[in-house]
Amino acid sequence: MKTSDIIYQANIPRHKLYYLEQKGYVTPERIPKGDLEIREYTEEDLQKVILIWKYLQDGFKHKVAYQKAMEELPGRDQEA
Repeated sequence: MKTSDIIYQANIPRHKLYYLEQKGYVTPERIPKGDLEIREYTEEDLQKVILIWKYLQDGFKHKVAYQKAMEELPGRDQEA
């Protein structure tokens, strides 16, 4: 999934998506293409971004938003 797909489906600004990537919350595969790199996101990355962005918009700080998103992410073991 391309960056533009994630931005559209999660309704998140590009700079916010890149910030989540910088923090290590999502780690797309980087595919070299000439002098550039194309980011390839997974379906799980999309779900993480959607959930994190939801919590950020609710006023949570990045770390807490990430933790809450990981607890809510489908298919994750929720034992602590």
